[in-house]
Amino acid sequence: MSGDSAKPRDGAQAVHRTLALLHCFGDSPQDLSASDLARRTDLPLSTTHRLLQAMTATGFLEQDRDTARYGLGPTMAELGRAAYHRRGLHRAEPELAALSQRTGVTADLAVRVGARAVILVGSSLANDHGRALRRPLHSTALGKVLLAWSDAADREIGTPLTPQTDRTITDPQALREELIRVRAAGYALNDGESASGVRTVAVPVLDADDHARFALALRSSPEVITGERLGWFAEQAAACATALEVVLLPPNRRRTGPRPVIALP
Repeated sequence: MSGDSAKPRDGAQAVHRTLALLHCFGDSPQDLSASDLARRTDLPLSTTHRLLQAMTATGFLEQDRDTARYGLGPTMAELGRAAYHRRGLHRAEPELAALSQRTGVTADLAVRVGARAVILVGSSLANDHGRALRRPLHSTALGKVLLAWSDAADREIGTPLTPQTDRTITDPQALREELIRVRAAGYALNDGESASGVRTVAVPVLDADDHARFALALRSSPEVITGERLGWFAEQAAACATALEVVLLPPNRRRTGPRPVIALP
């Protein structure tokens, strides 16, 4: 009895460990050794070797014969490409490129994965050097949008809210108040909260339930996205978000009401 009940737990543990190893490659632009991976995941080296062998055999990873280091394999590329197209993200590329050209700033599209906003399409990916672009929700305009237009329970992301700069919101109550302001204004602003000298304005791509399925951001410096031009940038982003609702969402999940009105302070 005890042996049978242990099997699901053991299986789930192996899955979690495998996923933890895979996530390491999203955070690193370079191939990693078995010892690198064991250290990053706090796994025994013997366990790491066993899991790496299984992932290499199935094509999720591949091992360089000369260096013995591991990198993402063809199966990951195959699944990633399939997911990218099945989610319709390739149809967002021309919309974002046109928005970036029109505004002269970086345009990105992100989704929420846990406590992070993950950029899937946009200008930032051109210079990522193979590293996944995941951003904290609480310190980014993308993250604030994904939180503000979500169910109340999903707006709680737990603590601590790690400071990225001296402007980062680290108090949970202050973040809740900020999300109320974001929802009322129709857009979110990151003014040096994630990195000094960076200003970002973001808007939601909404579904029929008024939830942010994606967040769309324009990013540059305060000298470019000035206070006087903030409304223009927010309106440009909102117009693009409306177009993306059509290309990214199935007809039965598209919003039928008006977009949130951009309300500047």
